[in-house]
Amino acid sequence: MLTEDQTKEISQAIDIEFKDDDLLRQVFIHRSYLNENPGSKLGHNERLEFLGDAVLELIVTEFLYKNYPNPEGELTNWRSALVRGQHLAEVAGQLGLGQWLMLSRGEAKSGGKTRQILLANMFEALLGAIYLDSGLEVTRKFIDEHITVRLPDILSKELHIDAKSKFQELTQARVGITPHYSVTREEGPDHAKEFTVAVYLGNKLVAEAKGSSKQTAEQAAASLAVRNFIEANA
Repeated sequence: MLTEDQTKEISQAIDIEFKDDDLLRQVFIHRSYLNENPGSKLGHNERLEFLGDAVLELIVTEFLYKNYPNPEGELTNWRSALVRGQHLAEVAGQLGLGQWLMLSRGEAKSGGKTRQILLANMFEALLGAIYLDSGLEVTRKFIDEHITVRLPDILSKELHIDAKSKFQELTQARVGITPHYSVTREEGPDHAKEFTVAVYLGNKLVAEAKGSSKQTAEQAAASLAVRNFIEANA
């Protein structure tokens, strides 16, 4: 269980003072930790994650609606880019939050504190906890400072564009080949499954990436493939 000093460090890192320290502690409790610590007075973070996911989508949707007159399709793509797990994991990593994630010994040894899916889920749980402890306006301010502020960078790098479509257009135009995808590995328990997907041009492996679903892993592999393909054919 996180100590009082550790919760203070987290509060400083996120610049939010929690009234209920136990709520903040629960953010960092992964289900696997409870398997080895059944006497814990706090539950795991999945219910907070469920809430945080909904709060994040609402606030990001409201932000886009109020600030951009673009068509629904464009706004939907932008929202997807802002709330996708890879993006949330990057923010969590930049805030240094992974170091406090409480996992089973096996999960920790396998690099759980840096796994994208676990960091993204933890970040959503944090948003749920901030909402419960401090309300909507504080949560909105936090999301504006760490999530929606990144939209210009996402648009400039075209990270909002469907990566699979982009890679297919690129390869068909340049080499006349349609890429195909294959799941090469599935790891983890059912509630935190991680998929590894490879993308090929013919028999040639172009890129490989992980994700919390097959679709997420395919998009991550396609995004990496675009970069690799452009560099190889520059």
